[in-house]
Amino acid sequence: MSAPAPSPLAIVDAEPLPRQGEVLTDAALAFVAELHRQFTPRRDELLARRGERRAEIARTSTLDFLPETEAIRVDDTWKVAPAPPALEDRRVEITGPTDRKMTVNALNSGARVWLADFEDASAPTWENVVLGQLNLIDAYTRSIDFTDPKSGKSYALRPAEELATVVMRPRGWHLDERHLRLDGTPVPGALVDFGLYFFHNAQRLVELGKGPYFYLPKTESHLEARLWNDIFVFAQDYVGLPQGTVRATVLIETITAAYEMEEILYELRDHASGLNAGRWDYLFSIVKNFRDGGPKFVLPDRNLVTMTAPFMRAYTELLVRTCHRRGAHAIGGMAAFIPSRRDAEVNKIAFEKVKADKDREANDGFDGSWVAHPDLVPIAMASFDAVLGAKPNQKDRLRDDVSVAAGDLIAVDSLDAKPTYDGLRNAVAVGIRYIEAWLRGMGAVAIFNLMEDAATAEISRSQIWQWINADVVFENGEHATADLARKVAAEELATVRAEIGDEAFAAGRWQEAHDLLLQVSLDQDYADFLTLPAYERLRG
Repeated sequence: MSAPAPSPLAIVDAEPLPRQGEVLTDAALAFVAELHRQFTPRRDELLARRGERRAEIARTSTLDFLPETEAIRVDDTWKVAPAPPALEDRRVEITGPTDRKMTVNALNSGARVWLADFEDASAPTWENVVLGQLNLIDAYTRSIDFTDPKSGKSYALRPAEELATVVMRPRGWHLDERHLRLDGTPVPGALVDFGLYFFHNAQRLVELGKGPYFYLPKTESHLEARLWNDIFVFAQDYVGLPQGTVRATVLIETITAAYEMEEILYELRDHASGLNAGRWDYLFSIVKNFRDGGPKFVLPDRNLVTMTAPFMRAYTELLVRTCHRRGAHAIGGMAAFIPSRRDAEVNKIAFEKVKADKDREANDGFDGSWVAHPDLVPIAMASFDAVLGAKPNQKDRLRDDVSVAAGDLIAVDSLDAKPTYDGLRNAVAVGIRYIEAWLRGMGAVAIFNLMEDAATAEISRSQIWQWINADVVFENGEHATADLARKVAAEELATVRAEIGDEAFAAGRWQEAHDLLLQVSLDQDYADFLTLPAYERLRG
């Protein structure tokens, strides 16, 4: 008697979407189900391990390089696999969600790479999850051209040789996809995003001279990188692709991962193509892990923590040295400025800051960097062209001059700046405005001339929490308290109502956003991720 067929994935509480049958095929769902059976138990173990490590940091208020993996770090003989041709030159990368308009604009932007984002720049509504996959399928089959019915503007892809190479970012390990379940258990969002994209596009991408390339977010340890590597091996075997076809760039956006960069590259070495230096998520991770560490870990206003801060510079220089020593690309951080169509002076000042930031990265040895808007592509391109010239990268610049001690990465008190009352107001204002848009299904949101994503809201609420719990005294003499945060939040809500009018205010989700920001900022039980309670309130 033959064994019963594995139970299929169930689509739960989801309204049918146009053309969803092209994405949610039986074969694709069977692949996702197999990923879930094989790898979700390990995902669960690794999430539990994160909690254990966080508890250890709370006890010790320190971190160090791992003694058990020292042999990997001192072994000069290993390198990651050579970059495929499509990923040799990554001097400018643009980021953004996978809606139809963004897909065309990002591919046409002139950037070398587009980070097609199912993570922080996307709110994971079922529509965004499924139609984002459909848009990428349509892009690769060149059937995505369309006319916007509201504006009448037409969008069409440029010739193939002018398009950015896509590197797709799935959700982090902590988020489940509530609409796909196996025997009642939700599938991790990371496996849904990776699985659907890989299954539908991997072979086609190879035929196009590219491949299934990924950014891996929120990684906290080399064991999580090992899990991803095992997933890649399984997936390539499943569809009959040669091992090493998949390539992954890991975002070093957690403080624990900063101590395991070598080990992360080692675990992924047959599939690794680089590391990326984040900023807001990295700062959020420092607050989250060292929130019990006392005054020396209290960060000032987020906008005062630039990449030239000593502890941030230690992190970025170690990243460049590590990548180039192992033959991997080092990718720099985000320029989030959104050009103003009305204020040329604002643009002039901001463009100068972007240029200075990208000049610094190029001169420090980075092989490329991120921008959030197509208008910034030429600025970043010029900075890297000036250093790289005709070379695709500068991996031959080994940065042997860099020496970073374990304590340098967490020397937050090396920064002179202090928290300010305006910093509190900004954290509240940005937090409310971002969460409100997220609850309406938008993950990339223009706020005060910056393109913000979920990482912005995370650092905003974390700083409010940290300042209150550290009893920070602002320059105006006021103490950071829960009551002060509530007062500022109420004032911000009134400001928004006055800005947009009663009708638009009522049509939005402003009160919910206000309440959620205060919940995650004031609760003594610090939520690991804002998006976990927010997802419970997300419709669709």
